[in-house]
This record gives sequence, structure tokens and C-alpha cells, in this order.
Amino acid sequence: MVAGLFDSVVFLFTFLPVVLFLYYLIPEQLKNVLLLLASLVFYAWGEPVAVFLLIGLVLFDYACGLHLAKVLKNRRRARSAVMFCALVNLALLCVFLYGRTVLDGLRLILPVEIPFRGFALPMGMTFFTLQMLSYIIDVYRGNVKVQKNPADLALYGFMFPKISGGPLLRYEEMAGQLRARQMSAGKVGEGVMYFIRGLSKKVLFADNIGLLHTEVMALGAGQVSVLSAWLGCIAFSLEIYYNLSGYTDMAIGLGKMTGFDLPENFQYPYLAGSTTEFWYKWHMSLGAWFREYVYHPLGGGDAEESKQVRNILVIWLLAGLTHGLSWNYVIWGLYCGLLMVAEKLFLWRLLDQMPAVLGHIYSVFMVMVGWVFFFSQRAGGAFAYLGNMFGAGANGLADDRGMYLLVTNLVLLLVMVIGLFPFVHKGYESIMDRGGKGLALLNCVIYGVMFLLCVTYIVC
Repeated sequence: MVAGLFDSVVFLFTFLPVVLFLYYLIPEQLKNVLLLLASLVFYAWGEPVAVFLLIGLVLFDYACGLHLAKVLKNRRRARSAVMFCALVNLALLCVFLYGRTVLDGLRLILPVEIPFRGFALPMGMTFFTLQMLSYIIDVYRGNVKVQKNPADLALYGFMFPKISGGPLLRYEEMAGQLRARQMSAGKVGEGVMYFIRGLSKKVLFADNIGLLHTEVMALGAGQVSVLSAWLGCIAFSLEIYYNLSGYTDMAIGLGKMTGFDLPENFQYPYLAGSTTEFWYKWHMSLGAWFREYVYHPLGGGDAEESKQVRNILVIWLLAGLTHGLSWNYVIWGLYCGLLMVAEKLFLWRLLDQMPAVLGHIYSVFMVMVGWVFFFSQRAGGAFAYLGNMFGAGANGLADDRGMYLLVTNLVLLLVMVIGLFPFVHKGYESIMDRGGKGLALLNCVIYGVMFLLCVTYIVC
């Protein structure tokens, strides 16, 4: 996409300035309409066909919501209506998520050629679907009133700050802000800082450390040393965090610039003392969605122990499958689920007794092992890569290539690891909170330099 990414010249210097200028200029009652039109343009720039599909899905969910509100007192009809709506939404998502994989499998077993290659997954389709399901379920539960304005419902699903990387908002959290929200110069300024921090995470850190991961993955069989394998895994672990949290910070910033308060999505997960704590602090809005709409309806933590185990494994199997129909995602999901089950049943006692630093090391180590299944294209490749990390089939402990990659990326790795700790941001904020024109000017200069560095990287 061109304008569909926050870290593009078109978005930064054309799309965003024009949208914000018009947004601050027009009357309050037209702001949602402008945001919706801007979101459709943002989406259609790179997904011109898919945008019509999603508009159709919004209208379908809008009609379902109106029908559901009418039959709400008849719980049987209401339950049938919400199940039908959920089935249509999920079926469409499955077509895009799994269509190509299924067709590829059919080509291997059918004697005839299938010319159709399947559909590409539209940007944000998974988040969009989960958000619309949230609306339907919240109406069914009676937590919110049915949305009678289709434009506002479409804005909830399409709003451009959050459609590509979250946070994933439940309709119950968003309904009030769609009707009214507070704007102030201070909030806009805070939004600008959030956006620049997120842009820096994505452009200066995630994109650069991603090159290290790509270089390791490009090495042929027998060319990967233990050192190179670990560097590649560490690089991906940092890249995915700075990438996702960067997009979330940009979304929060853009939300504040337009009056919305979007929730924090990452809470220093790599400092967790267990994998359970790690996933509670990682993409928190997505985790909250699964807990609210899947885990608790299955019985949650109130069910008997065997059913709690089942519920955890179901959640993680679904989490894996939302990324694609591939054994590596299934194994990743079950691996994470089994770790959480083990921690819930017996490992928590050991983790609770060991020093905090050992708990952090355990958590990071286990999560990184899981990431191997996540970034590998095939399950067999994941097991081979894990073998390299622990010496099996590796090109020695440390070869010349591995040492070169370590030396050339050492400073970046150290800076990114330090950035995982809260004292960096909180310490900076505590200094700036002391006030004074001098500190305010210094803050503006620092953020200005960060923005210029990002633009330089984007252009070059």
C-alpha cells in the first residue's frame, strides 16, 4: 500500500495533514462523517476491491443488529440471529484466511488444474471481523443499545488509525466515544508525541533489526551457526514487539489527535515472570477480546480444572489459526497453550519461589522458542531452526558470518533491549514533567529530530 501505511511519505505529508486540517475546521456533527470517508480512502488506496466487500459486511451487520434489537425479548430467536450473523462473518474470514491454502492442497490431489488462486487477505480483515462480532454480541447481551446510524457503525469498524494494527476495541468500549469525545490542544500534542514514538519504533528499530532476521533466514542449510540462529530469533523477537507496539502507539496518537482515547496495548511484556504474564501484557486488547467472547462463555476460570485446561487450549488453538491454516501456527498456538496450562497446574509454585530475574529469563526463553514456530514457513523448518539454536545441524558454535552479524548489529540490539525497560520512557517523562519553557522546547526539539530521522529512513 501507499497511503495505507503510517510510515509512508504520502500518508505523512498528504493524507494526514489534509484530514486533520478538515477535521479541526468542520462542525462537530460532521466529524464522524469525515473520519469515515477518510478511513474508506485510506483503505481503498491499497485495497480498492476489498473495501466494497467490507462495506457490504458492515451493512449486513447493521441489519443484523436492528433485527436482533427487535427480537431481543425472544431469547431463542435472538440466539439464532446472533449465531447466524457470527457464522456469516466467520465464514467470510475463513475464505480469505484459508482459501489459498485449501486450494493449494486440492491442486495436489485433484487430477485437474484449478486456475483460481484464491483471495488475498484484506488488510485488517481479522480485526475488522472480531470488532463487528463484538458489536453483535454486545447488542445481544444488552450491554449496548443498537447502533441506528450505519455511518457510525462503519466508523467503528473502519477507523483508519486502528484498522491495520489495533488496538482491537470492543464495541462497548467505543460506543460512547462515537457519540461524543473531548478535544483539546494538550490532547492533540500528546497524540503527536505518541505518533512519533510509534513511528520511531517501526522505522528506526523494527525495520532495521528486521534486516538481521531476514539475513539469517536467507542462509542455506548447513550455513547457520548456533550464534547466527540465536541472533535471528532475537532479532525477530525484538522486531515483532517494536513493530506491533509501534503501530499501536501511532494508532493511539492518531486517536488522540481526533479526540478518541484508545487503550494501551503492550505493557513491557518481555519483563514478565512467566509466559502467562507475558501474554497478558502482549497485545492486551486482543487477549481481552478472546477472554470476553470465548474464554468466559466457555466457563472461564470458574469451570472445573479439566475444563479450564480445555478452555485455555481452545483459545490458543484459535489464536494460532487466526494467523493462517498452517501446522506451524497450530503448533505455536498449542505450544503457548500448553505452557500456560503447565504454569496454571504446577509451574506457578516453582516460578513463585525462584528469584525474579530467573523468572524473566525463563519467560523470554520460552517465548522465543515459540516465536520460531511463528516465523517459520513450515513446521519442519521450525524444528530444523530450533536444532540449529541448540547445536543440532549447526555450522559450529560461532562462525565468521555469525560474528560479523553480531558486531555490525550489536549497538542496535543493545539499544532495543534497553528500550524494553520502563525506566527509559518513564524516566524521560518524569524529567519533562518538571515543566519550564526550556524543557518544553527541548522536548519539541527531541521529538522533531526523531521525526526527521524517521522521514530520512523512509525516503532513503
